[in-house]
Amino acid sequence: MPLFIVIIGILILFLLIAWWKLNPFITFILVSLFVGIAQGMDLIRVVDSIQRGIGNTLGFLVIILGLGAMLGKLVADSGAAQRITSKLIARFGVKNIQWAVVLTGFIVGIPMFYTVGFVILVPLVFTVAAATGLPLLYVGLPMLASLSVTHGYLPPHPAPTAISTMFGADLGRTLVYGIIVAVPAIILGGPIFSRTLKHIKATPLKEFVNPRPLSEQEMPGTGISILTALMPVILIAFATLAELFLPAELWITKGLNFLGNPVIAMLLSVIFAIFSLGLLRGKKMKELMDSVGSSIAGITMVLLIIAGAGSLKEVLIDSGVSDYIAGLLKGSSFSPLFLAWIIATVIRICVGSATVAGLTAAGIVLPMIETTGVSPELMVLAIGSGSLMLSHVNDSGFWLFKEYFNLSVKDTLRSWTLMETTVGVTGLLGVLVLNQFV
Repeated sequence: MPLFIVIIGILILFLLIAWWKLNPFITFILVSLFVGIAQGMDLIRVVDSIQRGIGNTLGFLVIILGLGAMLGKLVADSGAAQRITSKLIARFGVKNIQWAVVLTGFIVGIPMFYTVGFVILVPLVFTVAAATGLPLLYVGLPMLASLSVTHGYLPPHPAPTAISTMFGADLGRTLVYGIIVAVPAIILGGPIFSRTLKHIKATPLKEFVNPRPLSEQEMPGTGISILTALMPVILIAFATLAELFLPAELWITKGLNFLGNPVIAMLLSVIFAIFSLGLLRGKKMKELMDSVGSSIAGITMVLLIIAGAGSLKEVLIDSGVSDYIAGLLKGSSFSPLFLAWIIATVIRICVGSATVAGLTAAGIVLPMIETTGVSPELMVLAIGSGSLMLSHVNDSGFWLFKEYFNLSVKDTLRSWTLMETTVGVTGLLGVLVLNQFV
């Protein structure tokens, strides 16, 4: 019966979001109420569980996602993203243009939300394709593979960060493992797969092309652009390496652990960006703070959706559904990593949103972390891989890609959907291989 209730709950989630276009936050609250009441929980206890789930989920994430949005906005508005792109393209040359845009998407994609990165970088892809005469998908898909993989796999993006918090996973290890798994997924889904799509003719819509790229003088230098964009990754990575290779009692280990704490790393990165990409380039503090303030508006709904998913997770736990499902799966011969990937994939196909799919799957498989002893960091990545699978007509990313590249639904399925599926399957294989060594 508990399993049947969850299936009905996910079906309601799908119908309300995909069919009736109800806001995902409201949908999560309604489904949480349904699951709790159907499981026989006291009405007041259900409400308390929802409140607790929202509070526990947002307590840590508000800081990380808020600072992440600020950093991404500063990188974009300053021209640092454009500088990284133009410099890498100039360095790699036309022959290796795919690797230039892959690296650009990866560097810019780590601190920047997917939609923001898409809007900032796709006009540059249009410019590069026009200048080189290469097919648009041949140039654009590798960059979008990078953006998609960083969005699904790596902190400080919403779903990986939220799931890491749910599972008690170390964000530093998740980031390091995620980069290891991300590289082959990006290569297969981007440069290699896009070479099979030269027969699909894509054309940029003029309305979406950036009318005025920044001039050479308006952009910051290459070194400072890359350093600022990657500073959170650098600080967190140093802390992780120190924890692995240095004695815990050393002052340098403690110092690096402090600097590499995700909250401190993001805070320091934003402060550094304000100076390096703003004040030192002659911008006024008011202009910078207006930019930082506007960045928060873009993540408000993301935070609410994550909070709603946190409420469902808490109800699943408090009602005993999660323990019941974990008990069913405990005797399974399948790897818990594979099961988590399958669950995330099914929800992704039904609901469309990668963030919703990842967070919902995390709530369902949470007890498996303790009962199976599987690495929580790898579980984050397994769910992240599944959450990218088979993007189709119920995913906003599908339509964003279709409209910007002026494709038919059929050609979008043959390009975008297959690319997302390629990175999802490759991610799972990478996680299963990495599981043999960690």
